Amino acid sequence: MRNSQAEEIFRSFLKAGKNRITPERFEVLDAALDYDGHFGADDLYIIMKNANSRISRATVYKTLELLSHCELLSKRHFGDHITRYESSFKRQVHDHLICVDCGRIVEFADQRVKKLPADISEGLDFNFESYSFNIFARCKEPKKCKHFRDK
Repeated sequence: MRNSQAEEIFRSFLKAGKNRITPERFEVLDAALDYDGHFGADDLYIIMKNANSRISRATVYKTLELLSHCELLSKRHFGDHITRYESSFKRQVHDHLICVDCGRIVEFADQRVKKLPADISEGLDFNFESYSFNIFARCKEPKKCKHFRDK
């Protein structure tokens, strides 16, 4: 699905940084913004290859980094040493609860959390910029969890 506003943001970012503007980079942009949820670079590469894209793995990795620098994607680290991405383009700010056993990621928004980082920053004499909040927990009934992985 083409998004002309996101494409224009990315095009301006590439021009400002004197980066090459290629169709392959916009193909990665489209695939990344169309992805529902969190994904790794290899996940996106495989999906694109399965859709008969001629994209290279290196182009996917490099473009995802560029997209995160221009804030169309957010980088996420959930404690498993894998960098994941998610669209931040026109998305509500949210936080994550991650099961340390099965890896399930639940997104949530809570007004109490939303206000806390700005209050803490102000109290410690900082200007608030952004925050990332992850809760690491365990499914209450792991054997019933559809994401359960036997170790």
